[in-house]
Amino acid sequence: MQQDYDLVIAGGGLAGNCLALALKDTGLRIAIVEANSREQLHSSPAGDRALALAAGTVMMLDVLDIWHGIAHAATAIKHIHISDRGHFGKTRLSAQKEHVDALGYVITARDIETHVANLVTEAGIELISPARVVGLMSDDKEVCISLKQGNTSLNLSAKLLVGADGGLSSVRKLLDIAQYMTEYGQTALVTTVKSTIPNKNTAFERFTASGPLALLPVAKNHCSVVWTRSTEDAKALMLGSEADFLEELQQCFGYKLGRLSLAAPRRDFPLSLIRAEKMVAGRAVIIGNAVHQLHPVAGQGFNLGLRDVVRLAEMLDTQHKQNKDIGAAGFLNDYARSRKKDHERTIGFTDTVVKIFSNEWLALAVARNVGLTLLDHIPAAKTLFTRHAMGLANHIPLLRSKG
Repeated sequence: MQQDYDLVIAGGGLAGNCLALALKDTGLRIAIVEANSREQLHSSPAGDRALALAAGTVMMLDVLDIWHGIAHAATAIKHIHISDRGHFGKTRLSAQKEHVDALGYVITARDIETHVANLVTEAGIELISPARVVGLMSDDKEVCISLKQGNTSLNLSAKLLVGADGGLSSVRKLLDIAQYMTEYGQTALVTTVKSTIPNKNTAFERFTASGPLALLPVAKNHCSVVWTRSTEDAKALMLGSEADFLEELQQCFGYKLGRLSLAAPRRDFPLSLIRAEKMVAGRAVIIGNAVHQLHPVAGQGFNLGLRDVVRLAEMLDTQHKQNKDIGAAGFLNDYARSRKKDHERTIGFTDTVVKIFSNEWLALAVARNVGLTLLDHIPAAKTLFTRHAMGLANHIPLLRSKG
């Protein structure tokens, strides 16, 4: 029986579009289903957030022919300064000492999302939007997908459905895949500040009793702020005046960059660790934020999601070239197993950092500061830590090499 498509991707955000681009030359018949219009996606407040791209992520984006179109909009991170407010420990990482151009890059989500969406359009990949996945059913040959597009109902069939439709994934819900959730009781306050002293391409990670504070360079005198506070404190800071907000931020960060002033509106996002029970059900697999949503403390969310995407693309390309079923249960379970170790390591690291650095128990505070100080003075340990921060400590899926 001939299906409408080989592959249907639910979600036209970063994960879904990157997967489609990775597979555009494979001969697979692909369609993307996206619930929001391009205009809605472009104007979403989520587009204001800064994404920290690890060096390994930039390598993957380069292989996908995405990076060269956004490099001009990205700011290089050449130094990382990690400190613990009120304590002596600190660690400094340097691109020059690691003999690389940059430890990573910072880019506004909207810039990369817009560029990737434009590449999908240029590639002629079919987009069904705005449309919602409202039902699905798998058998041993295909997955049947029911869509709602306005008042119209559509039915599609494919060998495989990929749920790349974010944290509120409709695909995950329809597959009845449970989630494990850890509530941190924290909220991320996000804005952009202007400083009187240039940041010199330095990213600052400052740990405080209420949670981590990150300032990421986005221009010579501008930094994107991701400030984690308790839910109660965050609410008060959002309701208060800009002057009160800035005074508290300045006190928390200090004066390394001189006087800070707001350069963008304040936004707030509740934080939790969410992980799906499994990635595969029937002829469907979920990836990216549909599987895992991380605390922003280590900036690993998008980096982990892109590794999901590129690994799946690698395996789909091979499976298709061998004329094998891309929706076969054994194949999909092999993919899920191949991602398990990376998920556990990255999620475990992020969760541990949150708990260790948001705890003011004296013995723990002393231990972590001794650790930061030792790390700053042991070159081999610092190099290993830097490679983890750059996303280079593990295997990086890179698809086919560029010719």
